[in-house]
Amino acid sequence: MIQHITKPFKYFFKLEAASGLVLLFAAILALIISNGNFSELYFSTLEKYIVLGFKDFGLKLSVLHWINDVLMAIFFFFVSLEIKREFLQGELSNPKQALLPIIGAVGGMAIPALFYIVINYSNSETLNGWAIPSATDIAFSLGVLSLLGKRVPISLKVFLTALAIIDDLGAIVIIAFFYSGNIEIKYLILMFISIIVLIGLNKFKIVKFIPYLIVGVLLWDFTHQSGIHATIAGVLLALTIPHNTKKNKDSLLLKLEHALSPYVAFLIMPIFAFANAGVSLEGLTFASLLNPVPLGIVLGLFFGKQIGVFVLSFLAVKLKIADKPSNSTWPALYGVSILTGIGFTMSLFVGNLAFANNMEYLDGVKIGVLTGSLLSTVFGYFLLLIFSKK
Repeated sequence: MIQHITKPFKYFFKLEAASGLVLLFAAILALIISNGNFSELYFSTLEKYIVLGFKDFGLKLSVLHWINDVLMAIFFFFVSLEIKREFLQGELSNPKQALLPIIGAVGGMAIPALFYIVINYSNSETLNGWAIPSATDIAFSLGVLSLLGKRVPISLKVFLTALAIIDDLGAIVIIAFFYSGNIEIKYLILMFISIIVLIGLNKFKIVKFIPYLIVGVLLWDFTHQSGIHATIAGVLLALTIPHNTKKNKDSLLLKLEHALSPYVAFLIMPIFAFANAGVSLEGLTFASLLNPVPLGIVLGLFFGKQIGVFVLSFLAVKLKIADKPSNSTWPALYGVSILTGIGFTMSLFVGNLAFANNMEYLDGVKIGVLTGSLLSTVFGYFLLLIFSKK
């Protein structure tokens, strides 16, 4: 009886589209609450401070910062495990296979940023958000693609997955170099010592996670105190996790990736979406989208992404630098290129970093990201529906 009742739920959570649907639900719920009777409670709760530890020895962060600095560090840890595995033995381990998504990802980061810069070049404050439209949300984009089922060849799904992973790697580099604060040398030194210890654990073939976790927590705190964004600690920790390519069953990296996957997809990312997608729509008009920040983001995500990814991919194939995904057509590849404009999670995250000291622009970031992502979803999905094979 219990198995019969739970069967639909098990099926749902096995769907590739499931995490994207949960994210969508969380975003819609945030928009409803932030524009309803509980809007004041919603925003005031995010601003409340929670202390972990003691008065003189503890961590005091707002609810929003606990989500964006702590939970997202776990998200970046998971993403970096994925990136490392892909480069060691996945789709990115074969240079020929990796070349097309790498080239596409470069175009998909550079051209959207250029669109934003052109719109905002005269304002030094808004110009700081140049990287917002450069990000692709892997869960949403793959979720939309998987809704089309077998109409889309597996090669295009692999292309989008690899491109989104490289895109995430690019976002990590951008955050580390462009969106960190004033550097505290003392904590930077402690960071390096922590990293050396983690590398030592890897070299001595320690395959239990507890030692890595203990040092990783210290690394997070040192990174947080150093002025570098705390999520980078998750990246650095992941890079030191050992991976046995010959014995996958004994790989600590794979064990952690599989263990974290459902929590990241169905808990951390929806919580992040719920906390960051809420924006008051009171007084919102079409003219609001013409403000420099939302306009730059919308143009970057919807036009910049598809142009950057498709044009550079097309040139790479025509110049015989890389191979076109097997069994795919140019219209289908163009449809996938449009889907890369679904920025959502990563774009909102970069937006929070870009305007951490200019809160007045954050509503524009949310409106721009939601609009650009929605346009990319609708146009990308229907183009693939029309041109993909049944």
